[in-house]
Amino acid sequence: MVYQIYPRSFKDNDGDGIGDLKGIISKLDYIKSLGVDVVWLNPIYSSPNDDNGYDVSDYRNIMKDFGTMDDFDALLKGMHDLGIKLVMDLVVNHSSDEHEWFKQSRSSRTSPYRNYYHWWDAERGKPAPRYSLFDINHDAWKYDSATNAYYLHYFSRKQPDLNWENPQLRHEVYDIMKFWIDKGIDGFRLDAFQFVAKDTSFPVFPEGYEKKFSKYYAIGPHLHDYLKEMNQEIFSKYDVMSVAEGAGNSFEDAHNLVDADRKELNMAYAFDGVDIATPQGYSLLHFKEVFSKWDSAFSKKGWLSIFLSNHDQARLVSRFGNDSPPFRDLSAKMLATFIMTMRGTPYYYNGDELGMTNAGFDKIEDYRDMSTLNEYNHQKNIGGDLQKFMARIKFECRDNSRTPFQWDSTTSAGFTSGKPWIKVTSNYKSINAAAQQNDPNSCLNYFRKLVKLRKNNLALVYGKYILLDKNNPNVYAYLREAEGKKILIALNFSATKAKGNIGLNIAKAKLLLCNYKTAPVTNKDETSITLRPYEAVIYMF
Repeated sequence: MVYQIYPRSFKDNDGDGIGDLKGIISKLDYIKSLGVDVVWLNPIYSSPNDDNGYDVSDYRNIMKDFGTMDDFDALLKGMHDLGIKLVMDLVVNHSSDEHEWFKQSRSSRTSPYRNYYHWWDAERGKPAPRYSLFDINHDAWKYDSATNAYYLHYFSRKQPDLNWENPQLRHEVYDIMKFWIDKGIDGFRLDAFQFVAKDTSFPVFPEGYEKKFSKYYAIGPHLHDYLKEMNQEIFSKYDVMSVAEGAGNSFEDAHNLVDADRKELNMAYAFDGVDIATPQGYSLLHFKEVFSKWDSAFSKKGWLSIFLSNHDQARLVSRFGNDSPPFRDLSAKMLATFIMTMRGTPYYYNGDELGMTNAGFDKIEDYRDMSTLNEYNHQKNIGGDLQKFMARIKFECRDNSRTPFQWDSTTSAGFTSGKPWIKVTSNYKSINAAAQQNDPNSCLNYFRKLVKLRKNNLALVYGKYILLDKNNPNVYAYLREAEGKKILIALNFSATKAKGNIGLNIAKAKLLLCNYKTAPVTNKDETSITLRPYEAVIYMF
């Protein structure tokens, strides 16, 4: 399984209020205790930090906030000594506007770096509109007076998009990858990579395209050619893992990315599942349908990532579970059970193993996320409903998952001796690693048991997935089968008792794990099960 660490918020070693590499090193024993195989580290490269490191100004150096290259080398060695692999974020859909390439590119139309980015000369008129996810006006074309031209930025103005049409740029990226592989890292997660390929004639898109921008932005011309070239130059020559953010717009897109015969990537990272939760709630029937379809599409070939949270999403338990005190612990465990018992590689975001919740921020001043602050100002400028906006971001803003890791009940949750860069979630005194460490029934120790159970039962990794009681609106039940073993997983996604008609006699089945202190109740007919609120059970036949 892959454990994602957001370095800015994990552990601060030097008291400046910002997490750093030495902080991660100090917690390696904790990470090892979780049973994880791989750590995915969010960007640590040099960056002006417009988008928390996803705006890279130097791909071969470490952001000063995080430490030095010596610290990185020590972290990598520490992980490898413990048998943990390290996967890094590779952010090459765009760079920072403070990267030397862009400085040169904007300096002159004849610069050798001009073609490293997408430019549109102003005398041609303004280019066809493109939607920017982070820009205050959502305009992805920024006028630059230095050369009287517009540059493209799908994200913030300080994140100009790189031009993958240029073979020189592509080989610069491969050289960067070789630099880190030579240091000993074990793989890359390719950030926003489904967007790198553009139709550089920039045709007009139909009105309202921005509501489904992925349809127009993802898997553009030559994307597969770029990946095949990357595979030839890098992945075929080194033993490294590769996963791209995004899986296109169809199962065919996703398959094409990870079909081993095509020699592109190892793993797809699809967003259909994680996008289900809304402030109004979500339908478990829809949830089951999405995950069952994805499993079916990859049942014979290809490999998936299984996840419900990351640095771009609010907290797992607040979105998909129930973070009220009576149910937070149970629903966090139930969701962990789902992630760790599905086919695919589980990705788990730091802090979710404790059942950390959304931050509960009420004031815009508490937020730090650039895209959220820009959107707030955009809504203000257009006379939008700010009260409605604040309610929405309280549920879904990325900052909810970026609050400091809750280590203990001391000041600032043991994250820092200084003032944290973003507020600590107020419930840290009751929800923290120290409080859960020695409690056998804690979220943390339940998670450890789950990881161990998965590793000891390969049916949970590779086994066939069979959905049971498909139309049950509250219970998600399924079998995992391999080598004569049947494992039943039954999950109650509701805050009330719910019956699951599993159609199997579980009288003689062995209970492997349950998220309550007492065993579940089986019904007299022995082919159905009554689950308590947010109960999760795993049986073996």
